[in-house]
Amino acid sequence: MALGGNPIFNGKNFRGATQAPPIPRYSQGQNQYGQPQYGQPAWAAQPQMSSDQLQQMYNQPSAGPVETGRMTFDDVIVKTAACLAVLLLGAAVTLFVAPGTANLLMVVGALGGFVLALVNTFKKQPSPALILSYAGLEGLFLGGLTRLLDGLYPGVGLQAVIGTLAVFGVTLVLFKSGKVRATPKAVRFFMIATVGYLVFAVINMLMMWTGAVDSPFGLRSSVHIFGIPLGVFIGILAIGLAAFSLVMDFTTIEQGVRQGAPQKYSWTAAFGLTVTLVWLYVEIIRLLAILRGDD
Repeated sequence: MALGGNPIFNGKNFRGATQAPPIPRYSQGQNQYGQPQYGQPAWAAQPQMSSDQLQQMYNQPSAGPVETGRMTFDDVIVKTAACLAVLLLGAAVTLFVAPGTANLLMVVGALGGFVLALVNTFKKQPSPALILSYAGLEGLFLGGLTRLLDGLYPGVGLQAVIGTLAVFGVTLVLFKSGKVRATPKAVRFFMIATVGYLVFAVINMLMMWTGAVDSPFGLRSSVHIFGIPLGVFIGILAIGLAAFSLVMDFTTIEQGVRQGAPQKYSWTAAFGLTVTLVWLYVEIIRLLAILRGDD
């Protein structure tokens, strides 16, 4: 499992669900192979069955993951699609209401989405209602952000959507082909780079709040390296981190399906993918806005 990536998949609940099951306890009078123990009659090991019952049992097809209540890739795809549909619905609300209301909904969505992200991450059992509520709130935030930036730099919203889909599709293809894998060395680099990025983001936010910098994106747009805004370099790094986070998400989901995680954890997988896609979209649209603002 790609430990060190999305904290949603690294929680004890999802991680524990994908570990090997405990050794079963066998009924009295049986050994580990279901055979009678020494000194026990054969009838003590298992109940007698008629020949017709045995033949009917042998003729039945093997139970698949769905019949045994295990997570499948189809489960994850369907539930991720549901989360994204609710997210788009929330975004549509902020895109078509009055500007003042849209700004208010954007703030509500950002704060509410952050709170529900923490709740869903540390909740013992996945809750479809809370996960879908998170998607709806993030939709309000992304819709308001897109409306704001697209008003300043027309076209960046559609470009960000296309860019997000392109990065997701390319990452998935590379992962399925085996060309990209979450190796321990790559995960260590990801963790170091992510911590560095978070430190920069916190410092940049504090400087914007205190008025130390008055640029729309703080240090990202006020500092230039060889005439290029610092935010371009930071944005490319952040998009790369988000893309690699998708690789680790895919790795964890694949292992969860292979090891037979309970079906309910497909909601956790969908939640994790939604969080990563939201992060990816925000980084892409911010990078596009910085590039347009520097023209």
